Parts: sequence; structure tokens; C-alpha cells
Amino acid sequence: MKNFNLFTPKDCAKLINVRKGESKFGEHIQLIPNLTNIYDSISVLDVDYVVFGIKEDIGIFANYGKPGASRAWDATVKVLLNVQNNRFNQADKVLILGHLEYSGLKEALTKPGLSHKKSIKEARKMVEEIDKDVTYLVNCIIRAGKTPVIIGGGHNNSYGNIKGAALALNKKINVVNFDAHSDFRPEEGRHSGNGFSYAYAEGFLKYYFIFGLHKNYTSESLFKTLNKLKDIQYASYEDMELNTTLGFQEALEAGLKHVNNSLFGLEVDCDAIERMPSSAMTPSGFSSLQARQFVNFFAKQPNVTYLHICEAAPTKKTESQVGKMISYLITDFIRAKEN
Repeated sequence: MKNFNLFTPKDCAKLINVRKGESKFGEHIQLIPNLTNIYDSISVLDVDYVVFGIKEDIGIFANYGKPGASRAWDATVKVLLNVQNNRFNQADKVLILGHLEYSGLKEALTKPGLSHKKSIKEARKMVEEIDKDVTYLVNCIIRAGKTPVIIGGGHNNSYGNIKGAALALNKKINVVNFDAHSDFRPEEGRHSGNGFSYAYAEGFLKYYFIFGLHKNYTSESLFKTLNKLKDIQYASYEDMELNTTLGFQEALEAGLKHVNNSLFGLEVDCDAIERMPSSAMTPSGFSSLQARQFVNFFAKQPNVTYLHICEAAPTKKTESQVGKMISYLITDFIRAKEN
């Protein structure tokens, strides 16, 4: 894969802060020194989880959003490798595979003479190329009997996750999405706002539950679409946290009831976490604790197929904060599945 960068032992060693008397996560993870065939390399390894990053924000740009999500992977892996490896964090079950990167495609969007309208059109074509890579990687990992943990990029990558999983399992899959937005916009060219609508229209997504939808950022036409489709349900943030007509735990149970009849993917959009540096950072959203509770709850279910954490957009000042938060979610997910 031309856009894939393998995470090597040398890369790992550069990032681990060794400390006497401590055992770090990065000292016990598994790595692939050389990669020829992804499926063959993964299937023979005694690991349960395969972590990879997506360094892109082209899908967010294509949706008229703010860039920065391409930096989430680097911020995360730096922290994840340095969490403690102990009885609660069993790093030997984890393979860090590497990351997809699209700096060349992104540079093409800034060509002199390219209008904003044409840039958007080009970006949407580029997202289709990213879709192919994500689909392939997720498909290989699931066919190999492992659980993908996908970090970074825009929520456009939900499409590749869903398609890759559906093709690997030879059936439609369900999804529960922790998000302020439905990402069910019209099929107007691929971008971060329509990954789920494309996956649904193309027959890869069956039941879809949106956890925490914000009423201020969902159009009336979109509400009409969501309300007429029986395969889609949602619990709004306002009903849970403002009007309290629906409890947080009650919403978790409703989401589980909707998707747990079959295998499902777990999507976490960092836009839904209050003051989390992200492409659409919100001053009013779920707490970091609630995000962790959400992941912990669904990760305990035998039917969960993958975890995707997206849309975080760290700066130099906030990269540690973002890396720590995403690392908490990753280790919460693995710990809950193991227990």
C-alpha cells in the first residue's frame, strides 16, 4: 500500500520514555518488522487488537470543516506507548501496525489557481481514494480474526470501517456512534459528513444509533430523513443532559438494544466531548468521563467489532491532552473487552 507507513521497532524505541522500576506499554506491544502481505502478517500473530492511525483531514476539508485531525495519531501513539503496562493493561495482546498518510494529496489541494469550489470537488475525489485504503486495512484485520482500533482522521473514515467490516464478515453490520452530528448528509460526494449515509445507501450498514445528537446542528430535512428510517435511532444530547427526559444509562441501553442483534462497530467522534480540541470543538458536550463510560459499556458486549476514534485536532499546546484522552479510550476499550 503506497499510503501506508509501517510502525517499526525503531519508531517505537524513539517514543518510549524508559524509567527504572516501571514497565511501559510500548515495551510489550507487538510489531511487524517487515510487511509484505498485511493479512498474512497479522493472522499468524498471537494478538487480539490491531491499532493503526489515519493521518488525514481531507474529508473534513471536503465538508467545509477545520483541519487538524491529521495530527491525532502522532499525539496518541506518543502517549499510548508510555502508559504503564500492568495487570490492568496487557500490551502483549496489542499490535501497533502503523498509519495511513496523505500529505501528497493534501498538498495538491493548495495548487495555485485552484478555486475553493474546485478544491472541495477535488478533496471529495481524494476521500474516495482514502476510503479504499481504510476498507482494505479493516477488512484484512477482521478477516484475520483481530479487532481493529482506528485512530485519527475525519469521520469520513467511518465508511471504510463499515465497508471493510461488512465485506470481511459477508453481512451488513450495525454501528453505534458517539457524536454531536449524524454524519448522514446527502450523497453529494464523499466527505466527513456523509460516511454513514453512503454506507447505508450502499448496503454495508444496517442498524445505526446516534448517541448525543445535538439539536442545534441537525437540519430539519435531516431530522425528517432520520425519523422516517426505522433502521436509524438517536438519543439527543439535550434530552439526556438538559431536559433529562432520557437518562445517560437509559440511552446506553437503548443504543445497545438497537444494534446488539448482530455485530456492530463503535464510533467515537471527539466533537462530542466538551472542550476537546477537535474539528468542531463544542463548549457544551459530554464530559471525558462520560466518553469513557460510553466506550466501557459497549466494549463489554461480545458483538463489538471495531473501535474508531476520530476528529480530534490537537495543536502543539494540546497534543498531550488529546493523546491522553484517546489513550484512555483505547485502554478502556481493551480492558472492557478482556474482562
